[in-house]
Amino acid sequence: MKVSANGLQIAVDVQGPAEGEPVLLIMGLGMQWLAWPDELVADLVARGHRVVRFDNRDAGLSDGFDHLGMPGMAGPMLRHALHLPVASPYTLRDMADDAAGVLDALGMVAAHVCGASMGGMIAQHLAVRHASRVKSLTLVMTSSGARRLPQPGLRVRQALLGRPRSSAVADVVAHLERVVGVIGSPGYPPDPQRLRERLEAAARRAWRPAGTARQLLAIVADGDRTPLLGRIRQPTRVVHGADDPLVPPAAGQDLAQRIAGATLDLVPGMGHDLPLPLLPRLADNITTAARAAGAMA
Repeated sequence: MKVSANGLQIAVDVQGPAEGEPVLLIMGLGMQWLAWPDELVADLVARGHRVVRFDNRDAGLSDGFDHLGMPGMAGPMLRHALHLPVASPYTLRDMADDAAGVLDALGMVAAHVCGASMGGMIAQHLAVRHASRVKSLTLVMTSSGARRLPQPGLRVRQALLGRPRSSAVADVVAHLERVVGVIGSPGYPPDPQRLRERLEAAARRAWRPAGTARQLLAIVADGDRTPLLGRIRQPTRVVHGADDPLVPPAAGQDLAQRIAGATLDLVPGMGHDLPLPLLPRLADNITTAARAAGAMA
């Protein structure tokens, strides 16, 4: 279904008991709510939560900004390298307002928030801009954006900047398989058939490379969120892969050090994805943060 949030139509999926304590899941760059595995949602529902997944603006079936066209990235990346301001069609703060709008539309006063990758960056803003709406925070494979942190290697950058041969579903799936092969978890290789089925479902539902480029521009424009981290007061759990090639583990360690009271689960063998065997561990981390919020309350 779709809800009206922050002036946009946002596609959402809601599961779990109406009286369950809400968990809001925020996905990463170019990804749809489908990227949150059903197995994780079922686990959280079994623990008594009401789970909300949604498509960020410019992704999936949510409203986008296609009238703006495909943004050029060379100029913004050069400005970023020169420490100059970067303009973007919208900001990660706007996307945090979208998330708050989703809670409004669903009549949820507050939620335990889990953000992955770019979703974790949005969650950082949400926890400060809408502090009363965030009960606890779980930040997965994400970063403060600080320049001092290690960056992905050339092979990873090339994989992310690559494009499928065409917009045909088979070509899109093949491209996404290559990306997962580069950034995924070396200790938890996916079942090829399950991966292909999930990627095909996503490609058939929506393929929006221009929207992904605009989201990437919002990340670049956001810069260093380190000053923001000192303002986060919610119980925070940081989950990061010890073998993440896209967002190196130093980024997770940095977040845990700079957010007051935050704890870190550094996962051996985990890269930049959500492997099926690790989903119970992720659910445990979300509920650990939720319990900490309950103890504070």
